[in-house]
Amino acid sequence: MTLDILVWWGFLGTVSLFNLLAWAASASSLERRSTALGPHAHAARRLQLLLSAAYVGGCAFRSVFPLFDVPRVCLVDTWLSTVIVGRSVATVAELCFAAQWALLMDELADAAGSRIGKVTARALVPLIALAETCAWFAVLTTANIGHVAEASIWSLSAALAVTALIAIWPRCDARLRNVLGVWCAAGLAYVAFMALVDVPMYWSRWLADEAAGRQYLSLAQGLVDATQRCVVSHRWADWHTEVLWMSLYFSAAVWLSIALVHTPVLAEHVVKADRR
Repeated sequence: MTLDILVWWGFLGTVSLFNLLAWAASASSLERRSTALGPHAHAARRLQLLLSAAYVGGCAFRSVFPLFDVPRVCLVDTWLSTVIVGRSVATVAELCFAAQWALLMDELADAAGSRIGKVTARALVPLIALAETCAWFAVLTTANIGHVAEASIWSLSAALAVTALIAIWPRCDARLRNVLGVWCAAGLAYVAFMALVDVPMYWSRWLADEAAGRQYLSLAQGLVDATQRCVVSHRWADWHTEVLWMSLYFSAAVWLSIALVHTPVLAEHVVKADRR
C-alpha cells in the first residue's frame, strides 16, 4: 500500500473512531438531560440519536471498507467490500440521515406554523429515496448518469431545506437563529460543492464513457456482478477522485448528524404565525 493511500485510510479510520466516541458521548449527554427536556422532547431527540447511530455506523463501515462503486475498486479484499454490501449500508445510512432532517424540519414547521417547512419536511425522505434508486441504477449498470441524477436530487433536497429555513428565520429568537444560520451555511456549502464538483465529475465520467462506447450492464447482470469481490487497488491514481468527497462525507456530514441530536427544543424559540 502506498504511503498516500495509507495516510488517507488512516485518516478515515481515526475520524470514524472519533465519530463513534462522539456519538456515545451524545447518548450519555442526552440521558443526563432527559428530565430537563421533558418526555416529548426527550423522545424526539432519542429518535434523532437512533437515526444518527445508523448514519455514524454506516459511515464508519464505509471508512474501513472504502469502495469505488462503478469501476468496482476497493481497498480490502473481503466480501464486505462488495458493491451489494457497501451500497446497502449506504442506502440505510443515508435514508436515516434524511429522516433526521425531515423530523427536525417537521418539528420546526409545526412550531412556526410554516406551510413551506411542512411541505419540505414531507418531501425530504421521498426525494432521497428517489436519489438512492438512482444510485442503485448507477452502481448496478455502471452508468454514471445514475450518479448525476442522484447528486442532483441531493442538491435539490438541500436547496429546498435551506429555502424553508430562510422562510422560518424571522419567527425565531436569537439563539435559534444561530442554529439555523449554521444549518443554512452548511446547506449552501453542500449545494455549492455538489453543483461545482460532484455533479460535473459524474457528468464528465458519463460523457467519457459514452465517447468510448462503453457497454453498460443490465440490472440483472449488475446484480450478479455487484455480489462479486471488487478489484483491490492501493494506487493513488485509482482513488484520488474519491478522496475529497469521502473525507468530507465521513467527517463533517457525520458531525452534523450527531449535532442534530442536541438541537434545542424548537417550540421554545419560535413565534408561531399564520401558516405560509
